Amino acid sequence: MFKRWLLSLMIHVGLIALGFCCCLSLVHLLACKPVPHSSQHSRLWSGGVTSKERYMTLLQEREDSHRHYINSLMRQIAQLKETLQERTQQLHVSLEKAKAKGILPLGLESLQKTPIQADLKEFFRSQLNQAEVKSGVDLPSEYAVIPFDTFTLQKIYQLEMGLTRHPEERPVKQDRKNELTGAVETALHILNGPQQHIDNSRLKHTYSPSDFIEGLTRTERDRGTVYELMFKGDNSQDFTQLVLFRPFGPVVKVKSESVDMRSIPINIIVPLSKRTDTFRIFINNFRKVCIKQDKKVHLTVVYFGQDQLDQVKAILDQTTRETQFRSFTLIHLNEEFSRGRGLEVGAKVWRQNQNVLLFFCDVDIHFTADFLTSCRLNAEPGKKVYYPVLFSQYNPSIIYHNRTHLPSVEQQLVIRKEIGFWRDFGFGMTCQYKSDFINIGGFDHSFKGWGFEDVHLYRKYLHSKLMVIRAPSRGLFHLWHEKTCADELSPDKYKMCMMTKAKSEASHGQLGELFYKREIELHLNSKKEKN
Repeated sequence: MFKRWLLSLMIHVGLIALGFCCCLSLVHLLACKPVPHSSQHSRLWSGGVTSKERYMTLLQEREDSHRHYINSLMRQIAQLKETLQERTQQLHVSLEKAKAKGILPLGLESLQKTPIQADLKEFFRSQLNQAEVKSGVDLPSEYAVIPFDTFTLQKIYQLEMGLTRHPEERPVKQDRKNELTGAVETALHILNGPQQHIDNSRLKHTYSPSDFIEGLTRTERDRGTVYELMFKGDNSQDFTQLVLFRPFGPVVKVKSESVDMRSIPINIIVPLSKRTDTFRIFINNFRKVCIKQDKKVHLTVVYFGQDQLDQVKAILDQTTRETQFRSFTLIHLNEEFSRGRGLEVGAKVWRQNQNVLLFFCDVDIHFTADFLTSCRLNAEPGKKVYYPVLFSQYNPSIIYHNRTHLPSVEQQLVIRKEIGFWRDFGFGMTCQYKSDFINIGGFDHSFKGWGFEDVHLYRKYLHSKLMVIRAPSRGLFHLWHEKTCADELSPDKYKMCMMTKAKSEASHGQLGELFYKREIELHLNSKKEKN
């Protein structure tokens, strides 16, 4: 008896679904069916040339007729969908009861599924309700405000300017461009859809991309992205505002694996020419971090020229005597300094069978043991290369101008805006496996001295299938040093050198304080005289 009733219920549900599909097909045929040419001709041209008013009246009547009929069909489809949903719920309830009693008929197990889709919709609805979309939320201060970006079809205006430093720009990243154009296209689809105008007695306005004025967008990282889009209407005072929300889904586990870093040595390669005082500071940090703590590091120094070479050898010999550390290689190249060539020679000189992890480093870099861990975790042969963003120190004599003595190097390594900045325009420090470096083609040998060789290699990886991990590193610092821009540099390199020199000297506020130093002193003196 129960099986017969259940079969009858399933037949009813199927018939309703069939009717729903038939209605959709009918709507499609009516919308797409062309009007016969002869009928149009007789209606518009009978009795001579029809006036413009007559033509518009006929067109309006036909449009009204179609709209009323489509609205009627839409209401019928809505009723059928509601009935289908009710019958589906009844079917699920019946199947639950049958399963509980152990009398679920064979072949119907596939109908008994967990309502994952309904749960997901409910989750997205909760994301919308919790996000700052429909109403404001209580914020602790002005620093907690998430600002909107403003965008049009061509430009985006943003507070977070990124690497380009442009407050106004065309969306460079393809995902960003697709995101914004996709939001506008979705809005046009909604505005031009039949459901938008079922209860609207006015004539339907067909929206196009040219009607889009501007949009606002911002992302709440734990909720989703909101888009507020403005479109112009039929006249200058008529506008349509549409608010869309792209909810974020729940966190999904991608992989879980253990990494044994004891089996991953790092070959630190340092190209060098003169600068022995800086090299001595580098070795002191190397002894503390690599020899005493990490103990799984090889140092390769590629030295250019003869001047001060003996001093470099003496520093390395002293390190060996005092620490018993012998895992280093000194390569001498009696030629003009080239950072790219030095790094490439240092990478290829590794003769052991193991595919070693390379860390391209400069002599004025200070790193920690935590950075070496990040280097191992974020580079993977054939899959990932690591391009950390280091924290670059401002001129200590400007930062600490009000102190009698400069703090030690370790005390200066603090990540604060008045101490330094994230060097996001530099790509020289990188962790990558030797196999990836060889397969990508290494450095371009046409670059001499400093500059551009690192950018060229970075772009090679961006155009490859390897994933580039680009992130700020809290354990990688660039120590300030006097920078000289040589006259023999090309105009592009000289300009880049001067821009780097200006940015590395001090913060905007500190430079302003130096520039207006005399005015500030006059103001302070006048205050003292009045007191």
